[in-house]
Amino acid sequence: MIEWRKSSRSQQGGQGNCVELSTNVTEAVHIRDSKNPTGPHLALTRPHLADLLTNVKSGTLNL
Repeated sequence: MIEWRKSSRSQQGGQGNCVELSTNVTEAVHIRDSKNPTGPHLALTRPHLADLLTNVKSGTLNL
């Protein structure tokens, strides 16, 4: 069973745009949308998650 953690920066009451992470399963880091907990989720290795976060922070992935 995956145990999820919501960001401490998310808004209280579930009104914010949040992601949840789980690192307690195998070597992958699982990521999902907190507003859709039964929907799909991503499973990334730690190096791939680090790359994703670097690209998000740098604005590379802004649409």
